[in-house]
Amino acid sequence: APESLMQALEDLDYLAALDNDGNLSEFGIIMSEFPLDPQLSKSLLASCEFECVDEMLTIAAMVTAPSCFLHAAPGTEEIAGTCWRRFSHPAGDHFTLINIFNAFRAASATSTNQGDSERWCRDCFLSCAALRMAESIRAELLAIMKRIELPISGPAFGSKGNALSIKKALLSGYFMHIARDVDGSGNYLMLTHRQVAQLHPFSSYYNTRRIPEWVLFHEFSISEDNSIRVVSEISPDLFAELVPQYYFSNLPPSESKDILQEVISHLSPVSATKEEQK
Repeated sequence: APESLMQALEDLDYLAALDNDGNLSEFGIIMSEFPLDPQLSKSLLASCEFECVDEMLTIAAMVTAPSCFLHAAPGTEEIAGTCWRRFSHPAGDHFTLINIFNAFRAASATSTNQGDSERWCRDCFLSCAALRMAESIRAELLAIMKRIELPISGPAFGSKGNALSIKKALLSGYFMHIARDVDGSGNYLMLTHRQVAQLHPFSSYYNTRRIPEWVLFHEFSISEDNSIRVVSEISPDLFAELVPQYYFSNLPPSESKDILQEVISHLSPVSATKEEQK
């Protein structure tokens, strides 16, 4: 549909993938090297700047592969939830996926045969096929980065400042996927589409006492009861630091936008100038 085409072009423009003539920019050409959604390509490239490439490669692979969570059989939901909570990370689902992938790799490394890693996955209510596919996708993305000679930082997951770097890389591509809990009960209003959504049951925040107010989400699904999937907490300050001003100015009016506008207004003029130049 023409409307969908225009929206896609607009999104590419927000991601700096197009030049003033509507052709691919130099940055857009590099983004197109990756067999990923443009937003994910942008986040992966941004990870070079924020020195969290190893972690973003894992996130990109895990969200591109099918969901690693198995639907628990009736009567085993509580056991499955307990297993998954072992991998939960307080920063959100993107970080939880890194924990799962790293645990799977560790289990595979100590396995004497293929059946051991499959058994480990079954015991954890995880899909071995999905995790193996994520491993394959990650290796392919890493090979592309090496081929086009992008800087690749080593693993630093859990070190000081690494979580903030990952969030900055994610926000660089997913600033259009921000939602705010408007009533403190998990009803998230998306900034762009003004639709209300709930957390997906597989989210590490689901059925927990602490529900973050501001989140970045990977995708929105109408078919799954208007849910946002793969969700991590962000701060308004971080969003204000990284959001392109021309995207923000085009957002529909809302209380959330007013809150963010106040945060942006408090940014120093020097920071604002740096962001414009960037």
